[in-house]
Amino acid sequence: MPAVPAPDQPAEALRSGLHGRGQRLTPQRKRVLALFERLGEGTHLSAEEVHQGLLRADERVSLATVYRTLRLLSSMDLLRELELAEGGRRFELATDDDHRDHHHLVCVRCGHTEEFESQAVLSAGEEAADVHGFRLLECVLNVRAICPRCAGDVSTLLPG
Repeated sequence: MPAVPAPDQPAEALRSGLHGRGQRLTPQRKRVLALFERLGEGTHLSAEEVHQGLLRADERVSLATVYRTLRLLSSMDLLRELELAEGGRRFELATDDDHRDHHHLVCVRCGHTEEFESQAVLSAGEEAADVHGFRLLECVLNVRAICPRCAGDVSTLLPG
């Protein structure tokens, strides 16, 4: 007997979550989630980058729809939203709790984002919470830096 393929878990979570809210699973919502699934864990995209990625794939979705869909998918815990000090927002595919306490290097020039894990940062967060009587829920550090590409362009580092 041939093996039955496992259902697409994020897509099924989207379908059932929307049904529970009395909303439809539109092609646009499926396309946005599918883009994140194709790119995989560790990909951090702005709404504009999601929109451009869909356009490059000949998938027509308006920028306004992308913004609404990103908010919806975040509220359903299918995407995680990363809020940057510079006011930008990036989104990543939500994964299991083992990947919850990861950190981000964020280029202050172009917004490029890389994630990293650090036991030292997690330990410092746990210790600080313990010292002050808090219960640690998550430990996330955003490091503002200049990426190698921007650092190589000396003109971006000069004032003016």
